[in-house]
Amino acid sequence: MRASVPDRLARARQVLHRVETRSDVERSRPAGPAGGGEAAPTDPSPARTAGTSDPTGGPGTALPVPGPLAGLLPGGGLRRGSTVAVGAGTGAGSLLFALLAAASAEGAWAGVVGRPGLGATAAAEAGVRLDRLALVPDPGSDPAGVTGALLDGLDLVVLAGPERAGLRAADRQRLMARARQRGAVLLVSGSWPGADLRLHCERPRWEGVGRGTGRLRSRRVEVRVSGRGIAPAGRGVEVLLPGPGGAVAPVPAATPTRLPLPVTAGLDPAVGTLDGRSAAAVAAAADGAAVRVAG
Repeated sequence: MRASVPDRLARARQVLHRVETRSDVERSRPAGPAGGGEAAPTDPSPARTAGTSDPTGGPGTALPVPGPLAGLLPGGGLRRGSTVAVGAGTGAGSLLFALLAAASAEGAWAGVVGRPGLGATAAAEAGVRLDRLALVPDPGSDPAGVTGALLDGLDLVVLAGPERAGLRAADRQRLMARARQRGAVLLVSGSWPGADLRLHCERPRWEGVGRGTGRLRSRRVEVRVSGRGIAPAGRGVEVLLPGPGGAVAPVPAATPTRLPLPVTAGLDPAVGTLDGRSAAAVAAAADGAAVRVAG
């Protein structure tokens, strides 16, 4: 029997509360001996069936992504049960917002862990449904436990800065296994060895300012992807990120440019003729001719 979305959220909140309570208790205890045993993330809740109450389909389906990016990814979206790393650098924040916006707009529930500087206003302007977004700015001493708890109840969980959080290889393996078991997507901001897919932005270029005047309208970047199901060289697509409206937009098609043909060869400036034709007739003929060039 499939659990409803409110039931999944209630379960995630209960697990998260237990993790937070445990973290508070652990902070009050004396530090243990170095090299102590490794604690596994708490999982007192029943396992969620992959794809349970999935607003975009059942097990094996993918969460939607912005249209211009769909052709990049196997299956046309973020495959449930997968781990996707978004490389740091220019455009990374906008790319995360775009992925959150596309998923939440179609009814998915999302969470963000470990990003205290996340701007709710900027997220809303990028199209993220704030009523379907859970924020945990500071996961405390147990980011793996908090992230695992959210994976139990949400469709998409963003974990920011795992290298700064001090996650070990065992933590990463457990979280990837949790995402596979629960049918959720673990979206990591930063380096994540073993990720199913890796996304990053290249060649950013702002548009809208020319000769020192104007307003910034959009940023053109190439989004590239590599990983499972993709050729070793990877593949990419050039998009506007953000576009004029704040969301991802395709790059406009090049506008054909009309170039007048040269008319100076053989022109006699003294008489204003070319091969017996007047200069005016030559100019009119040239104006009617055009060639197409790449924009």
